[in-house]
Amino acid sequence: MSSLSFFAGPSSAAWNFVGLEPLRAVFEYARMQLMNTASFPPGDGHPVVIFPGLASNHNSIAPLREFCQKLGYTAYDWGLGVNTGPQGDLVAWIEQLARHVREVTSAHGQPMSLIGWSLGGIYAREVAKKLEGHVRQVITIGTPFGGTAQQNNLAWIFGSSIGQLSMLDKKLMARLRLAPEVPTTSIFSRSDGLVAWQACMHDGTQERTEDIEVDGSHCGLGWNPEVLTIIADRLGQSGADASRKNNSRPDLV
Repeated sequence: MSSLSFFAGPSSAAWNFVGLEPLRAVFEYARMQLMNTASFPPGDGHPVVIFPGLASNHNSIAPLREFCQKLGYTAYDWGLGVNTGPQGDLVAWIEQLARHVREVTSAHGQPMSLIGWSLGGIYAREVAKKLEGHVRQVITIGTPFGGTAQQNNLAWIFGSSIGQLSMLDKKLMARLRLAPEVPTTSIFSRSDGLVAWQACMHDGTQERTEDIEVDGSHCGLGWNPEVLTIIADRLGQSGADASRKNNSRPDLV
């Protein structure tokens, strides 16, 4: 069993950031406005599908989508409105979501990249497993794929909105921890006030995975300049760049 199973939740230091999450997110947004996207390599136009976090919609991921479009990628939000959590059976719901994503990107002749923020990252990882051969890479932002609902400050939301996620059997929990068979990057913050950073890390045994630490709030990670810099670098890598060292990161602006 992975050592990740034994952490209790966000650190006491992270708890101190809970009330500051909105303010920190505002500062991160302001810093994003000062970024010079001209310094990033131009995109190749391949499709990028972005999944919002729980209780969020296209508005929350609009800055990230616009950023990807400015770089030259064809970026889509997930197209299903507010993320209220999986409806009904989780496995069947993911299969439906995968079919929807495939339809959205069917006009493209290139594999897609999937980006998910928080719970949206769980979707991105699971959809990638369903769309083998059609996905180039997966990037998650503050996504607790390695923990449970009780191990983060969103437990009350998971429990009330999508209770099945807090009662997953061991087999399904192991499935969520398993990365897709494509390059997979997990971006996390130790000062995340809502999600335990340990739950955002792979166990070190899975190939083509990397965990990259940034300084940021959970609510502002989607437009955090460090996060955007990493995303620009990863999107700019070719599909052949599958073997990367863990914890590698580009120079940040």
